[in-house]
Amino acid sequence: MIERTDYLKRLLSFKDKKVIKVITGIRRCGKSTLLQQYTDCLKKQCVADDKIIFVNLESAKYDSICDYHALYSLIESQIKKNDGRHYVFLDEVQNVASFEKAVESLCVDFDIDIYITGSNAYMLSSELSTLLSGRYVEIFVQPLSFKEYYSVWQDYDKEKIFYQYMKYGGFPFLAKETDEMVINSYLDGIYNTVVLKDIIKRNEIKDITGLENVLKTVLSSIGGLISANSLAKELRSSGRSSTNETVEKYLEMFCNAFILNKAVRYNIRGKAYMKTLSKYYVSDLGLRNNVLGYRQMDVTHALENLVYLELIRRGYQVDIGKVNETEIDFVARKQEFIEYYQVSFTVNNSADTLNREIRPFDAVDDHYQKILITMDKDFVSDINGIKKLYAVDWFLNG
Repeated sequence: MIERTDYLKRLLSFKDKKVIKVITGIRRCGKSTLLQQYTDCLKKQCVADDKIIFVNLESAKYDSICDYHALYSLIESQIKKNDGRHYVFLDEVQNVASFEKAVESLCVDFDIDIYITGSNAYMLSSELSTLLSGRYVEIFVQPLSFKEYYSVWQDYDKEKIFYQYMKYGGFPFLAKETDEMVINSYLDGIYNTVVLKDIIKRNEIKDITGLENVLKTVLSSIGGLISANSLAKELRSSGRSSTNETVEKYLEMFCNAFILNKAVRYNIRGKAYMKTLSKYYVSDLGLRNNVLGYRQMDVTHALENLVYLELIRRGYQVDIGKVNETEIDFVARKQEFIEYYQVSFTVNNSADTLNREIRPFDAVDDHYQKILITMDKDFVSDINGIKKLYAVDWFLNG
C-alpha cells in the first residue's frame, strides 16, 4: 500500500479542529484507503479502537441507511457506548439523502471529530455550503502523483516509468500492474461506474450517446481552448445533434464527477478572468487513453495535462495566462505568490521552437518566476532568467 503522505499531513493538521473534513475526488483515487491510513495514524497516537467509527456507505451492510435520520441514529448508537471524543468517518456519504443534516446535528450534539468522503462535487452543493458555512474544509484527493507512483518502481529507469505513468495513469490499484488486459478492464470499470452511476443515473440523462460524444471530443482536445458553443458546432458538423446549453450542462457534470478539470483564462495585464474559451484537463491520463482506445496523443499536451494536475496537487490555483495576443500555459498562484509555466516536449529541436515557447514570457513585465518544463535532459537550466527544468525530475522533487 502506497502511503499518501501529503494528504495524511493535511488531515493531521486539521485533527481535533472544529471543522468537518470533506475529502473529495474521482472514484477509486484512494479516498477510502487514505482514511484507513489516517485511522492507523490515530491508533499510533493512542486513540482506542472503540473511539473510531468507520461507516462505508457503499457496503451492503448499510443498505438500510438511506436518509439522514437513519444515519444519525446509527452514529448515535455507536457514540453512546462509551464516553469521550469519537472520530467518525463516513465514506461515500452522498449516497444518503440530506446527509448534511445528520452531519450538522452530530457535530452539535456530540464530541466528535468528523470526516466525510464523496466522489462528486454535489457534496459541496449550495445547500451543504450554506448549512455548514465556515465549518468545513475540503481536501481534494487525486490519483497517485508520479512521485508516489515511482516509489514502487525505483529500481527502474525513471523516464521509462514516467512514460508508463503517462500511458496508464495513476489509479492506486494499477500502480504495480503491467498486464494491459487487467489495466484496461479496471479503467473500463471506473469509466462505467463514474459515467453510468455518478452522471447518467444522478442526472437522469436520456441521450447517453450524446453525453459520451461530448466527453470523447474533449478528451481528444486536451490542451485546446474549448467553449460550449465551439464544441456544439464541432459535434453538429460531424452529424451529431447538440445544443450549446446541453454541452454546457454535460461539461459541468463531468467536472462535478471529477473526470474533467476546468482551467479558465486570466488576462495577466488586465488582471481579470475571461468569460470565453477555457481548457479542460482529464483527472487521469490512463482513463483518457482507455476511453479513446490509446489513440496517439500529442506528448506535449499529455505533459501539459500532468503539469496542471501536479500544480493543483501542490496547492496552487491554476489558470491559463492571456497576455496581449499570446498565451502562457499556466499561471500558478498560492496566496500572493505567482509562478508562470510553459510546457513543451522539447525545445532543443530548433531555435524557432525555443523562441515560440519563451516569447510569451517576454510579454509579462512583473518579477515573478518564469519556468519552462520539458523532457530535455541537458545542462541548460537558465535561459535569460527563465528556469528550464527536466520534467521527470520536477515531478519527483515536488
